Amino acid sequence: MASKLKLKLSYTQIIALGFFLTILVGGILLTLPISSRSGEFTPFLNSIFTATSATCVTGLVVFDTYTHWSIFGQIVIICLIQIGGIGFMTIITMFSIFLKRQIGLHERRLLMQSAGSMQLSGVVKLILRIVKGTILFEGLGAILLSIRFIPEMGFKVGIYNAVFHAISAFCNAGFDLMGRFKQFSSLTRYSDDIIVNITIMSLIVIGGIGFLVWSDIIKNKWHVRRYELHSKIVISASAILIFGAAVLFFLFETKNGVLVHSSMKESILASLFQAVTPRTAGFNTVDWASITQGTSIFTIVLMLIGGSPGSTAGGMKTTTLVVLVMSAVASSRHKNSITIFKRRLDNDTVKQASAVFTLYFIGFLIGSLLLCYFENLPAVSIMFEVSSAIGTVGSSMGITTTLCAASKCVIIALMYAGRVGALTLMLTLAAKKKCAPVERPAEKILIG
Repeated sequence: MASKLKLKLSYTQIIALGFFLTILVGGILLTLPISSRSGEFTPFLNSIFTATSATCVTGLVVFDTYTHWSIFGQIVIICLIQIGGIGFMTIITMFSIFLKRQIGLHERRLLMQSAGSMQLSGVVKLILRIVKGTILFEGLGAILLSIRFIPEMGFKVGIYNAVFHAISAFCNAGFDLMGRFKQFSSLTRYSDDIIVNITIMSLIVIGGIGFLVWSDIIKNKWHVRRYELHSKIVISASAILIFGAAVLFFLFETKNGVLVHSSMKESILASLFQAVTPRTAGFNTVDWASITQGTSIFTIVLMLIGGSPGSTAGGMKTTTLVVLVMSAVASSRHKNSITIFKRRLDNDTVKQASAVFTLYFIGFLIGSLLLCYFENLPAVSIMFEVSSAIGTVGSSMGITTTLCAASKCVIIALMYAGRVGALTLMLTLAAKKKCAPVERPAEKILIG
């Protein structure tokens, strides 16, 4: 029976179903009295919302993570973040290797889809690198954060908080336990702390560039010319987006925004941090509700772009943006092909990028309109929330806790679609491809 079901489901459908079941189990566990500090049942919708946010590594919350959830609930959340971040297939593979069970062709194809690999060969080695890299980076992050947290919170609590925030940052989740100082404050108390800022930013960037880029860097070290085209695009696009956004944030917020009365050190740190976190992390060291309109607009764009393919990040991805921009450049120059770093992209890549962009834009538009219908809130706050959900970021202008049940359901759907991937979700829902018996005649239309 299981083998028949496995044959009927496509690889994308199995991945989508795996995320759904993980969310469901997590939601049930969070509903239990043992998961809340009060010892009472948590409403199922709020539990599912939190489980979806954790599994889809988003960070939007209806409750402050520290004040509402017990230690058990927090552990459930961090486990969901870890599973959602590196992929449930990676976890299953590690159990298989531990139990010395042979990994078949079907599992290898699933791993290829889950890890965002472009080829089947070497996919198990890639998974092992992902696990080793995850343990290494999260471990180093926890050690660095403990330098600051242990003196503040004591040894045990400091270590626990360091591990929690290291996992949350590396998996680009944005969940925090800073409610012990002030509810929903994220990392605002550390806005001028170099250790916390640099550590969290580094973990977010490393987790957000993608597992394939890791593998390429490990293989070719600093010989950039030997990198795969994918790695070159990801690294270049990430650097431009981060530093470009940091400059914009600094200009807008030091003029008449949240950094008007801040020191130069704090302004630079805050600008860099708020440039990195919209790449699907969700932490913040300034109050998002107090930022200028200009900052709100480009932050929404950054959240929709997200991180890179095959990473812990969400969004339409940096590679999608680069392909679309280069496609526009090629069209304006009347070129038949798109060339990046002396390599030509095939038409299927351009079509896929166009499809991903279109689906994310439609999702963003529909989500925004639905929330505008259900809620009486400013349009900018709603668009910020929707882009944060579909980009699996977790940043908010403080409206998440006020949303009605219908709006929460919309946000849940957007977070799920954002993590699974808009194109993957469409392929999951679509029927099997059928070849058209006749190719239809072509006809030109006016564009632009």
